[in-house]
Amino acid sequence: MGLESPQATYAKLQQTDTRQLTRELRNHGIRVQGSTIVGLEHHTPDNIEDEIEHAVSHNTDFHQFMLYTPVPEHPYTSRSRTKAGSQENLDFADIHGQYKFNFRHAAISRDDSKRFLDWAFWRDFGRNGPSLYRMSRTMLEGWRRYKHFPDARVRTRFAREITKLSTVYNAALWSMEKDFRKVNRAVSDDIRTLRKEIEEEFGFTSRIATLALGPFLRWTTRREERRLASGWTYEPPTIIERTNWPATIESTEITRVTCGRARHGVDLVSIDRECSPGNSPTHRLDATIRLMASPKRVLKRRRPDAKE
Repeated sequence: MGLESPQATYAKLQQTDTRQLTRELRNHGIRVQGSTIVGLEHHTPDNIEDEIEHAVSHNTDFHQFMLYTPVPEHPYTSRSRTKAGSQENLDFADIHGQYKFNFRHAAISRDDSKRFLDWAFWRDFGRNGPSLYRMSRTMLEGWRRYKHFPDARVRTRFAREITKLSTVYNAALWSMEKDFRKVNRAVSDDIRTLRKEIEEEFGFTSRIATLALGPFLRWTTRREERRLASGWTYEPPTIIERTNWPATIESTEITRVTCGRARHGVDLVSIDRECSPGNSPTHRLDATIRLMASPKRVLKRRRPDAKE
């Protein structure tokens, strides 16, 4: 759900209390993802923190903050050059809304845009707690409201989710509660309250799962923190979809890669081929596609004229 600036004049926001709407949705077991833009034209260093506070106050299950990012050739790009000035010599790979402005904002510098973006995420996390905790609260509220609902399809929908909430998620809440106790006691107390409500609702099974899995999840969390502190990073799998491949690429080979998995189960494909579609100039196609199936298997396809 787009959580616009309180100064926005969109017709959809007229006479709409978005915070009340968010609370109502969550009380019905509907998880809400908030989305807020940082760096609108009216934003300045003096008002940006109030704008972020307004967004955070919605207490959504998830919240993404994105920089205002006009993409190349978009009409706004031309307007921004006139109003504020363009930002030349930027790497297109950095134009994704999670780094710095790709244009010159009238009031906020590129470096400050990154600082405000990071602060928005930290403020949401510090005030509302981890998303898994918020999501667990929403799931519990939905279960309480609809566990005896007349329509069996609705009951099944909530019953399907509640197994995770009463076992693994509750164990994760135990770990969160311990870790937050020293850094944010208020959030730790809120997590504890929710955990106790879950155990009261689901009884012995939930308590046993917490005792068995909680310490293990806390250990794995600390191990992950050490890995990240040492420089470990995660990169999403590359997803490439192509149509009308040149005839030189056999139709029996990979024709579509989606969601990190190949149709024929190939795990790593390296394609290095000279392509000459139609009468266009010869160009070189280099693609490496990393997939999620068994990482040990590697398939390399060479150009017909490549030497062994």
